[in-house]
Amino acid sequence: MENVIEVAKQSLVQRGDDSKKVMIDARGVHYRDLNERVRELAQDGVSRIELRNVNGQRYLGAGLMFKGLSLCIYGTPGNDLAAFMDGARIEVFGNGQDAVANTMNSGKVIIHGHAGDVLGYGMRGGRLYVRGNVGYRVGIHMKAYEKQVPVIIVGGTAGDFFGEYMAGGILVLLGLYRKPEQRIVGDWVGTGIHGGMIYIRGEVDKHQLGKEVGIAEKVPEPEMEELRKLLADYCQEFGLDLEEILKKPFLKLFPFSTRPYGKLYAY
Repeated sequence: MENVIEVAKQSLVQRGDDSKKVMIDARGVHYRDLNERVRELAQDGVSRIELRNVNGQRYLGAGLMFKGLSLCIYGTPGNDLAAFMDGARIEVFGNGQDAVANTMNSGKVIIHGHAGDVLGYGMRGGRLYVRGNVGYRVGIHMKAYEKQVPVIIVGGTAGDFFGEYMAGGILVLLGLYRKPEQRIVGDWVGTGIHGGMIYIRGEVDKHQLGKEVGIAEKVPEPEMEELRKLLADYCQEFGLDLEEILKKPFLKLFPFSTRPYGKLYAY
């Protein structure tokens, strides 16, 4: 049985003219075998890995600590894409599912479609760009330390609890592609937030916000310059027009306190 599996695994891989680039056909391959092969190739010095026919395989790119590695995914990866990743780049030509960039430390994840719930849970660094819409609880428990600041930029709309319990980092919601009557974000935005910033390109009613959230109708100029740099990178990845995006004003959401639930504790 082991020999049969090994032969099957070897047949998945096609090397191009450049030995640093490898393509793997993931059709029907168990996620454990697929992740093991990706890790082996990365350890062998392969710099670009293409995964074709991906269909729900979980944990792709999880824990990868190979700076300079590019993982291109064609299809729909399963949950926990890029979980605990530290340095690699993952690009998905399709949709993402739940828990993308879970506790990611550094690196970059680019999703050319939509993505699911709980993106960036506990994310500590790196960048996550989604071209389309996202689900619920995006950016929950994000955190930052000194110059290590995680960034999530979403091109479409988001569900409820966007930025819940944020302790640091930057969340940006652009609201592209939506209908005029469609809300850019759901309810309970920023519930429990005690760090970080949320920038929304569109209108948000106060009743949609958690009670811990402050709102500024205009982003201060120094912050707007930093936001412009982030958006320039985002637009470059997706081939979008930066100036067109900047024509519409942004709101800034921020935490009222660094200890919103301090009264519930003895100290």
